Amino acid sequence: MDDVTAVPHPRSEAAGAARAGRLSLAAALLSGALGAAVALLATRQQWSEGTATVAGGAFPLTAKGSDVTGVPAALAIVGLAALVAVFAVRRAGRVAVAALLALSGAGTITAALLGASDSSALDEKAAEAAGDTSATVDVLSHTAWPYVAAVGGLLLLLAGLLALRYGRLWPAMSGRYERGGTPRPRRRPAPTDPDRPEELWKALDRGEDPTSA
Repeated sequence: MDDVTAVPHPRSEAAGAARAGRLSLAAALLSGALGAAVALLATRQQWSEGTATVAGGAFPLTAKGSDVTGVPAALAIVGLAALVAVFAVRRAGRVAVAALLALSGAGTITAALLGASDSSALDEKAAEAAGDTSATVDVLSHTAWPYVAAVGGLLLLLAGLLALRYGRLWPAMSGRYERGGTPRPRRRPAPTDPDRPEELWKALDRGEDPTSA
């Protein structure tokens, strides 16, 4: 008995690709939107705190993520815009936008981790409070919010990697929603029946002879 070689059916392959496209699309949208929201929220929270010596006493100081660095928030907005733009482009353009989304996530992670140990924002506030440009913060501690921002960047990076891997299977914006450069033709009014009584009266009002036709 001859060996029988199993050949995958084209329909099963198409169904598997469609299913992978749907699952990856849902995962990318969820992780991208959630990552941008988490990164933006984290930058508005307190990242560090400390004290400065002012007039012989300890003066408490705090710094938000936006005081430490504005990079995570900016990259989160760029990543969110890239996530939306993925569906407006095709082929090479989609690959480029997906790469931008992934780079936005990677940049957010890097900036957040660097800001987790940064003290320059509190040093500036200490110098301002003490009236001495050489003054620095005495006691410095950091919160967990920089790492939360890094998690948001990780989600953005995941969305970008999914777009790079499965973006070719995702739908694109339909051409019927795109505005062309040529004006659309005007719709002509539907023809009227001259034998209808109302049309006869309208013709008489215009001074026309309805029987001339």
